[in-house]
Amino acid sequence: MHVYVSGQVQGVFFRVETAQRARELGLGGFVRNAPDGRVEAVFEGEPADVDAMVAWCRLGPPLAHVDEVEAADEAPAGETNFRIRH
Repeated sequence: MHVYVSGQVQGVFFRVETAQRARELGLGGFVRNAPDGRVEAVFEGEPADVDAMVAWCRLGPPLAHVDEVEAADEAPAGETNFRIRH
């Protein structure tokens, strides 16, 4: 699943908390700050766990204010680790 999160999502520990939760669920993929102010993430794993991460992205960490989440199915790339990209 390829996700873009809009709102007050940079500088509020969104990437760190996303990575922590994704790793707890055993997901692969990445999260990074996009140049346009959004957060971009890719989640690979069990469908229920991916859905749980997308649902969490709609809320985000306590300091975030999420306006919109765009999520699109994407062919898996075989990612098994989850990382923060810079």
